[in-house]
Amino acid sequence: MMDKNNYCIIMAGGVGSRFWPMSRLSKPKQFLDVLGIGQSLIQMTYNRFKTICPQENIYIVTNAIYKDLVKQQLEGIPEKCIITEPARRNTAPCITYANFKILSENENANIIVAPSDHLILNEAEFLRIVNKALAITKEQNVLVTLGIKPSYPNTGYGYIQYSKEDSMPKDNDIKKVKLFTEKPDIEMAKKFIESGDFLWNAGIFVWSLSAINKALQQYLPEVYNIFLEGMDYYNTEKEESFIDEAYTSCSAISIDYGVMEKAGNVYVIPSDFGWSDVGTWNALYQVREKDANGNSIVGKNVMTYDTKNCIVTMPKDKLVILQGLEEYIVVDSDDILMICKKDEEQRVKQFLTDVEVNTGVEYL
Repeated sequence: MMDKNNYCIIMAGGVGSRFWPMSRLSKPKQFLDVLGIGQSLIQMTYNRFKTICPQENIYIVTNAIYKDLVKQQLEGIPEKCIITEPARRNTAPCITYANFKILSENENANIIVAPSDHLILNEAEFLRIVNKALAITKEQNVLVTLGIKPSYPNTGYGYIQYSKEDSMPKDNDIKKVKLFTEKPDIEMAKKFIESGDFLWNAGIFVWSLSAINKALQQYLPEVYNIFLEGMDYYNTEKEESFIDEAYTSCSAISIDYGVMEKAGNVYVIPSDFGWSDVGTWNALYQVREKDANGNSIVGKNVMTYDTKNCIVTMPKDKLVILQGLEEYIVVDSDDILMICKKDEEQRVKQFLTDVEVNTGVEYL
């Protein structure tokens, strides 16, 4: 039977700019069917957590401009479960806001926090690990994160170092965290992999409401106290005006930097469940199906000749002929066509800047 104290906070406020031109300000990555399977990333995430938490306990935190998209994509989501932020302030404020919403209805909540736009290929293993973490946080005042066993020296992820000797009593699989570190350069990433005690930071957390609120109070009181002041307003008609005010005085800070790097009761579960943050075109290429020539194609009418190892995303009915391309990203998104070498995809940020300078925000 599903535990009524299990809650989920899904963070869905990002803009996915590295995924342009498919991901746009008007409809960012989490709302897109990036795999071409008929489900967006946020739909896959929401459905995954419906097996762990009652639907009315799954909260989506997003920017106010995406509220209608959330309602449209997540059928049957209760109105109270869509938490809208008036501005982007990173992960600590959005988690703290959601915590107080949950506190106003259930102080015994046991919570999993996850991004809305990550891909998990082995859902059964993911659910096994999450349930294991929830069982621990229900009983103990600890903050648990899921770290991904790295398969290569990725420079696009933060890393978590754990203690090889120091595990949780009675469970050797749950390791004490020694260090959170930012995205490394390639040489440092190689050293991390060689050492064998570093994991990719997936930004997935499990804790009891009381444990995270204690930690916020201790390590991030300036954020905690802002939201504490609204205790009488949550789930009332005064909530929106209070939050509009609160966000003007709230600094942008991540939960990793604000709490996890400082707290002494942080543990990690080394995990392998087919995770990707699908943060870039190359990351998406790794997880999408490919044909015999290594091409990953979404679009019904794409014909290729002498074309290898490309990632192609087209409107489903558009007839497209590609000849002689190798290692390219080819994306047709409404009113934008981008053709870019796969090994130079970091230039997408530069393209975005130039587009804004030359045409304004219309194409962002």
